[in-house]
Amino acid sequence: MTAPTQATHPCGGCGASVAFAPGTTVLRCPYCGFEQPVAAPARAVREHSYDAFLAKPRVRAVAPHQFACPGCHARTESDAISKLCQFCGTALVADTTGDAQIAPEAVLPFALDRGRARESLRGWVRSRWFAPNRLKKVSEAESLKSTYLPHWTYDAGTTSDYSGQRGEHYWVTETYTENGQTKTRQVRRTRWYSAHGTVSRDFDDVLVGATRQVDRERLDKLEPWPLKSAVAFHPHYVTGHHSLRYDTEPQSGLEEAKGRMAKVIDGDVRRDIGGDEQRVHDVRTHYTNVTFKLMLLPVWIGCYLFGGKTFQVLINGVSGEVHGDRPYSAVKITLTVLAAVALVALVVWIIMVNRT
Repeated sequence: MTAPTQATHPCGGCGASVAFAPGTTVLRCPYCGFEQPVAAPARAVREHSYDAFLAKPRVRAVAPHQFACPGCHARTESDAISKLCQFCGTALVADTTGDAQIAPEAVLPFALDRGRARESLRGWVRSRWFAPNRLKKVSEAESLKSTYLPHWTYDAGTTSDYSGQRGEHYWVTETYTENGQTKTRQVRRTRWYSAHGTVSRDFDDVLVGATRQVDRERLDKLEPWPLKSAVAFHPHYVTGHHSLRYDTEPQSGLEEAKGRMAKVIDGDVRRDIGGDEQRVHDVRTHYTNVTFKLMLLPVWIGCYLFGGKTFQVLINGVSGEVHGDRPYSAVKITLTVLAAVALVALVVWIIMVNRT
């Protein structure tokens, strides 16, 4: 079990807890506004050997982090890497040095502050045509939580041997009868030829979500992420924000990453086969120099109640891209359908009038 953690940095002005200010390189006090610069990372982001990881013994269970709040002295347990004290709001960051889990290697800092996140949410709400009018109040009334979500990234060299067929189109003249008349037309045919070969590709930073606490499909829709802007992990960047541990192991993440690589390799194979059409029968891929790392990505998460149901919205903390649940207005949908029916009826009436 990890040792109790303390606040990363007390404010140099009033002694309160500071937080990383999105879009800046400073820790800012939410009370007096005092700012402390975040030192530039002393090292570069590193990739880790997947083979070396497999050689290490596996950990069956991971103990929660123990937090000792320096503000109110409350002691709590959590699977979070960083959070706010639930009693006094002090920023807490876990010491992951002795953690049985893999420590974060990189972090993509928040670029959008709460105000800009709300602007993105308001724009998303306005674009929901069939949403109830009351939904417009959500961006103002509901809270957003700045959360770093864990992701795996994988690098690998691939060599793929394939077999398949190349299709080449040609045209023939076909004779047919229509209304007692003999006519001709051009018909396309395809000749198929056996094809086989080898394609190679180097993959860099294939991204896979490492948490099951957020809908994976919705999380994937927040892409693309400017991963090249990520910096080596330092507690400064997560201070004052919530950060989740991963609950998807690297092995599972790699299998998903290979599935994503396979789609790209399929495109390479089809281009290598050439022709007008391709049939891919078999692809055998060999992976070399597989490396990986754990990266934290910034997401604003909002949950709101509407009509007795809970809806979740995710906002990319860099680009402002928004994806989430939304209710539908039965009244708006009904009126739209009725308007469409009326429009069709009007068009039919105009056609009938013009024919008479």
